[in-house]
Amino acid sequence: MKICARNQLKGKIVSIEKSGAVRIELKGGDVIVANITTAAIEELELEVGKEAYAVFKATSVMVGVDHHHCK
Repeated sequence: MKICARNQLKGKIVSIEKSGAVRIELKGGDVIVANITTAAIEELELEVGKEAYAVFKATSVMVGVDHHHCK
C-alpha cells in the first residue's frame, strides 16, 4: 500500500460491527474506531485479527483541556 497521507496508524482489527464500525487496536493499546460502509468492509476483506491502517487527513486539529486546568 502506498498513500500520501501522513496520518497513518497501524494496528490490528479487534471488532467489526454490522453498523460499519471497525475498531483498530494500536500498538500502545489505544483503539481507533472508523465508520465505513459494509461494501468497503467486504472490498477490503477486513476481518478480526487482520492488520490494518487507520488513515486520516484533516485540515486542522484542535487541542483542548478540561476547564479546571486553564489558568
